Amino acid sequence: MTRRSTLFYMPTNNNEAKQPKYKHLLIIRTSALGDVAMLPHAIRAFKEAYPRVKVTVLTRKFLKPLFKGLDVNFLFIDDFSQYGDFVGLWRMAGRIKSIGVDAIADIHGVHRSKLLRAMCRLRGMIPNRAIRKGRVEKWFRMGYSNHAAVPLKHSVIRYCDVIRRFGYQFDDPKPATKPELENPMGIKSGRWIGFAPFSAHAGKTYPAEMRERLVEMLAERFDQVFIHSGAGDEAAFAEAMESRYNNVTALWRRLPFSEERDLISHLDCVITMDSLVMHLASLVATPTVSIWGATHPEFGFTGYGCDPDGILQEEMPCRPCSVYGNKPCKSGDYRCLKAITPERVVECVERILSTKA
Repeated sequence: MTRRSTLFYMPTNNNEAKQPKYKHLLIIRTSALGDVAMLPHAIRAFKEAYPRVKVTVLTRKFLKPLFKGLDVNFLFIDDFSQYGDFVGLWRMAGRIKSIGVDAIADIHGVHRSKLLRAMCRLRGMIPNRAIRKGRVEKWFRMGYSNHAAVPLKHSVIRYCDVIRRFGYQFDDPKPATKPELENPMGIKSGRWIGFAPFSAHAGKTYPAEMRERLVEMLAERFDQVFIHSGAGDEAAFAEAMESRYNNVTALWRRLPFSEERDLISHLDCVITMDSLVMHLASLVATPTVSIWGATHPEFGFTGYGCDPDGILQEEMPCRPCSVYGNKPCKSGDYRCLKAITPERVVECVERILSTKA
């Protein structure tokens, strides 16, 4: 009998398709935050098709709340000291082998995850597949006007494709539905809006002078405004806005990360950059207005299932100048972001809310 290749073999009928060869799948994704927040969509679709396949996610411990409601197990890189060196990776590979993992889906595709996969092969020849990020396609499109371009494959679909290469057959995820989660901020009254103006990079951060004006306009129009931020200057801005307006709440230190998604599920709309909060909103089906500057939604990083009518951007010859927004503005003024005025943002929010009424 001719032996069939496990790499190219596809099941020939539906019954065989539901009898997976691999029973325990490890999925690797440890950063960045927004990328990890897209993973639950892919796992949800996979588990709907293969509920009996055990899934273990290798990630960071504080990111566990992103997977709330999913039947998954975890390995945390926090539990392995010196993860970046060979000894730590070897210890982790041993742990992966010991819990019965028989397939590894690397949707991170960085040097450390590649080394870990190599060590897992040395530990016991565990089959693995890695993400195809489409770097050449993304690089080719930078610096062009993209208003007519066909969007590249969404990252969530790329995640699914890694898993499918083991022979699993399942549909692309449907957009998330609204979950029933406890409201960590108490009983809701009126219209609640979230505002997340920050990102790790200046090319994806709403300009300082404009975000103050936007908070003022939101406070005038809506019953509660919640500002999502990190520490340092971000938290200082949020706290200054809270002290200025009695219906504005700074969430830093007031709401743990484990409850941030729960709050977002109760908001009427979230205004966000190309950043984590956009993806948190997509996990709980909250309407989103997303502001795009240096990056571009056609690269496949939009909130999965979010309404494209909520995307705000200004097409310019220099956009996109970066896939991840980490390059400095060639003009020095981030004009792509300044073109998205507070008035334009509020108008979009009102339009989105009117369609949901």
